[in-house]
Amino acid sequence: MEKDWQTCLTPEQYRILRGKGTERAFTGKYYAHKENGTYLCAGCGHELFSSETKFDSGTGWPSFWQPVDEAAVASETDVSLGMTRTEVLCSKCGGHLGHVFPDGPGPTHLRYCINSASLDFKPR
Repeated sequence: MEKDWQTCLTPEQYRILRGKGTERAFTGKYYAHKENGTYLCAGCGHELFSSETKFDSGTGWPSFWQPVDEAAVASETDVSLGMTRTEVLCSKCGGHLGHVFPDGPGPTHLRYCINSASLDFKPR
């Protein structure tokens, strides 16, 4: 199964989606992206986030205040790096997307901080 992921993902996508890595801030192709459309999981094509919920968090990663629907993403507790965070995963393939924090704008006050390498984009 992992061999299949290695053949269909770039090395950077594999490192992040399957290895729970992260990209350096301000380096991902979608952090400043402004086009209208839908952000998809780069691993399986599952719809994750709408451009309508994307906002500039100043963190250097694409940030969203909610997924396309609650079932689009899954979450689990991440205790790596000596802190407790909420990891965000694609609910379809289990790929690591990033983390969610309680410091976003209304109405949810959430900030889904997502790696660009975990995403593809479908324009509207």
